[in-house]
Amino acid sequence: MQLTVNGEPVQLSDIGTVGELLDYFRVTHQAVAVMANGEIVAREAFRSFPIKPGDSVEIIRFVGGG
Repeated sequence: MQLTVNGEPVQLSDIGTVGELLDYFRVTHQAVAVMANGEIVAREAFRSFPIKPGDSVEIIRFVGGG
């Protein structure tokens, strides 16, 4: 399936949800915010929010510091 992740085209297979996409990229679910096609995805919906071919996903990582 062809997706756009953080502005970059990617070709993936066996990805059906936001949670699976985060797992594929080895991203900790608690440390990110996700937008799919301009819609903010609630953290509790990561495992059920569907990803379809052609979707655009933005994964925003939280960074601490001071």
